[in-house]
Amino acid sequence: MGRWEPNTRSRLRQAAMDLYASRGYERTTVAEIAAHAGLTERTFFRHFADKREVLFAGSGDLQELLVASISLEAGGPLPAVAAAFERAALDFFPPVSFSRQRQAVIDANPPLQERELAKLHAVAAALTEALRSRGVPALAAALAAEAGVAAFQVAFARWVADPADRDLVLHVREAFTALRDVAAPEGSPASASPASSEPAPS
Repeated sequence: MGRWEPNTRSRLRQAAMDLYASRGYERTTVAEIAAHAGLTERTFFRHFADKREVLFAGSGDLQELLVASISLEAGGPLPAVAAAFERAALDFFPPVSFSRQRQAVIDANPPLQERELAKLHAVAAALTEALRSRGVPALAAALAAEAGVAAFQVAFARWVADPADRDLVLHVREAFTALRDVAAPEGSPASASPASSEPAPS
């Protein structure tokens, strides 16, 4: 996760993805990543602590963006979380081709999966605190934050697997709409409406 810009940092990230895909994460060294990007190891370490952090660079920035977005929203806790993730989906994430490479590396390495879950847990905790600072009760804040992160995980997984390459923000909207339908009391208009989490047929 991280803001995508065509600079040295993104060159190193793409070089790492290329090597992780061809050689495997464990067998790739920092020296090889730097050389593949046409840079030095010293340059690599100015941007990343180690080769693992290439995969998770920008997660702190994402967390800050989400928390800042929460403070701008005036609606209820779950709509505020949904709006924050929509905003992030619009302009924060790298192209889907890179995200697919990254996810394949993480899926193939259990320690990286644990790291990913820890990062998402931190995001949920930060969102909880942001909601509580708006006066949302602790239980409601925690539920909205945790449910929002779960909805985003589903949206992200659908995005990287989408053969039609639809935008991430569309998957985010569908996931949060489905979440609201699932959470709606039985018999309410929301629960009675057709599920909107699937794309309309073309």
